[in-house]
Amino acid sequence: MTPPQPESFREFEHAGWEKLPKRYHDAFASLTSQAIEPLLDAVHANGGTKLLDVATGPGYVAAAAAARGAEAIGLDFAAAMVAEARRNYSKITFKEGDAEDLPFPDASFDAVTMNFGLLHLGRPERALTEARRVLRSGGRFAFTVWAKPEEARGFGIVLAAIQKHGNMNAPIPAGPPFFRFSDEAECRRALLEAGFTSPQFRKVPQTWRLGSPAALWEFMSGSTVRTGALLRAQTPQALAAIRAEVIAAAKSELPMPAVLASATKQ
Repeated sequence: MTPPQPESFREFEHAGWEKLPKRYHDAFASLTSQAIEPLLDAVHANGGTKLLDVATGPGYVAAAAAARGAEAIGLDFAAAMVAEARRNYSKITFKEGDAEDLPFPDASFDAVTMNFGLLHLGRPERALTEARRVLRSGGRFAFTVWAKPEEARGFGIVLAAIQKHGNMNAPIPAGPPFFRFSDEAECRRALLEAGFTSPQFRKVPQTWRLGSPAALWEFMSGSTVRTGALLRAQTPQALAAIRAEVIAAAKSELPMPAVLASATKQ
């Protein structure tokens, strides 16, 4: 297995997300938004909470926090995503910036959230320590990631098809294991190592309503960065077989649970 290449992986993810705002919304907004209220509950977001949403994408979490009365700021490393968030929610502040080097002073926020963003970072441990740095004492941090592929069936179907017909070691920049934080023990270890206390975990049930089995293929191949690149790196013959396998195995509704982890800065 190729060791992670943090800088190359960051450039790869950044370039991908600069191209995906509209396609991401069409494919994933209705799915990933199912975790937003549990995520905000985990950081006790309410009126007066000063909240930072890291890897905000099109701004869904920041907008939901603001609807609760929080003073919300969204941050993303992709200029195209920040522009989309500003178009969607013109009254909320969105900034371009790096999750691994947050452009805020120490102890600036009561809460920090990250909805599925940790999966796209070359150095997720650094993002955890940065989240803790910008929190005030007693502040809370929470993130979501996908459950393991045998539970998050959209990923399970696609990855099984690649393993059967293609090459899982296609030449794309190596990043941290995609399902690393799907494991609660690893979440606990990473949060404690970053200096957080009292880590808590729960599964958030989510259902991906696709409309048709073919939509799974369309969304995974055209609206994701890492998985899409892995698919595009296959040979034409393998790609055709993978596509047929995915469409045959998919359903119009798929379980796609999330792991929600949260902790406190003492």
